[in-house]
This record gives sequence, structure tokens and C-alpha cells, in this order.
Amino acid sequence: MKPVHFAALPAASANPPVAEAATAVSRRSDPLGSGPGAAAGSFLLKTWAILGIEVRKMRHDPFDLVTRAVQPILWLTVFGQVFGRLRAQAAGATQGNYLDYLTPGILAQSVIYIAIFQGIAVIWERDQGTLQKFLVSPLPRAALVLGKGLAAGVRGLTQAVTISILALLLGVHLRLEIAALLGVVALVFLGGNFFATLSLVIAALVRSRERVQGMGQLITMPLFFASNALYPIALMPGWVAVVAHLNPLSYMVDGLRTLMVMGNAETLGLPLDFAVLLATNVAIVLLAARIYPRLVR
Repeated sequence: MKPVHFAALPAASANPPVAEAATAVSRRSDPLGSGPGAAAGSFLLKTWAILGIEVRKMRHDPFDLVTRAVQPILWLTVFGQVFGRLRAQAAGATQGNYLDYLTPGILAQSVIYIAIFQGIAVIWERDQGTLQKFLVSPLPRAALVLGKGLAAGVRGLTQAVTISILALLLGVHLRLEIAALLGVVALVFLGGNFFATLSLVIAALVRSRERVQGMGQLITMPLFFASNALYPIALMPGWVAVVAHLNPLSYMVDGLRTLMVMGNAETLGLPLDFAVLLATNVAIVLLAARIYPRLVR
């Protein structure tokens, strides 16, 4: 009787779609030729490819976005309503309504909570071998970092939609002009990218899921409370006000408050808000791109 030979089956990948996408991006050649313009276009294409991979991950786990919407809903319906009834409204809140003042701060808080644990996912990718495929490819490190950071902005947009709908139901006086909405989208992406990239920096330094989670929890609450999310900087003690002026979250909240709520006078100025966020984003992306390979050492 002849022996039966079975063909060996390929080992199953822990995450086949992501692994295949990683290989495709790493092998992608520059279709735009050479020159500064072509290099910039190639960089944007590769950043877009990384962003596409991250968005596909979200589509595989939409329940995560649903669960993350619970916390801002509780903040608006419980915290906002209670403080409004106690007349603990901040100076400068529009039309004397604390919910108007609070809503942009809660959106900023939602974005930072989504973004600050991005480093945990990157360490998981390292353990699965996906990250190594990216790092040994000619893919620019900055494109890899920026694509992952912008994905936090996409997640933040889902929170912005949820919070805006709830805010309208609660009577918040939102601005619905196209220019204002586009400004809100830009601020959500800038804030999401900054804090997600900050999480990547932390992950590259500590290289452990547990440590990233601990560091994320350690810095989120001080960042949130040492900002103008819940109360204006004018009401803070002197040293807290100094910290708030150094806190990128304050500029994100200030810009969101100016663009989201009708009749709200800007306190720091939109040009300054965008300038600070752009500068901090460039700095943190360059830093993360430099130390990113430490994740696999």
C-alpha cells in the first residue's frame, strides 16, 4: 500500500489582512519619480497607505468605538447637567450655559482617551511580527508614525459626531457652518495625532503593554484637569495657569470652543491655537520617527 503524502499547510498568520498590507506597503515603489515634489507626494501616499491599514482595523472591531462613546455621554448628561443646576458655570461660558462651555472640552477629552493608548496596539503588532516588516522596509519612519497618528483622528471624528448629536439634543448652541465644521475636523486630527504619537514615543521608551497603559493613565488626568476643558484658565491658581498654557490640550480645547459653540469669544486666539498644535505635531512626529526602531530592540 502506497504511503499517502499530505502537503504542508502554511502557518496561519495572527492577523493576515494586516500582515499582507504591511508587506504590500513595504514593497511599494515610488510612482512619482524623483525631485522634492515627487518625494513629498510619495511620502503622503505611504502615509495614506498606513492610515488605510489602521482604518481597516477599525472596521473589523466597530464595537470598540461604541464602548468609547459611553464616557463622553456620561460626562455631558451627568456632570454637565449637575454642574449646570448648581450654577457652577465657568466665566465666559456662552449665554450662561455651562453645557455650551463643557461640550468642546468633553470632545477633546474623548480624543485624548482614544489616542493615548495607541502605543499598546503598536506593541501588540511588534509581538505579532507586523511591526518588524515595516521597520525593515524602505518605508519612511515618519510616514509610518504619521499614518498611525492620523488614525486616532479618524476615531476622534466618530466621537465628534456622537457628542455633537447629543449636544444638540441637550440644547447646546452649536455652530453648523461649513468652515467651522472643517476647523473642528482639523483640530480633532491635530489633537488625535499629537496624543497618539506621544503614546508611540512612550511605547518606544518603555516597550511594555503594562507600562504604556500605566503611563497613559498617569498623564491623561493631569493633562485634562490642567487645561481649560472644565473651567477657564483665569480661574486657576497661578502655577496651574502656567501649566495650562504649556499644555497642548488647552489650545485644542480653545480652538474647538471657538469653532463649535455660537457666540463664544476666543480666549487664546485661533491662529495661536493652530500654530501651537502644528508645531507640537511636527516635533512629536520627528521625535517618534527617530526612536521608533527601539520598539524591536
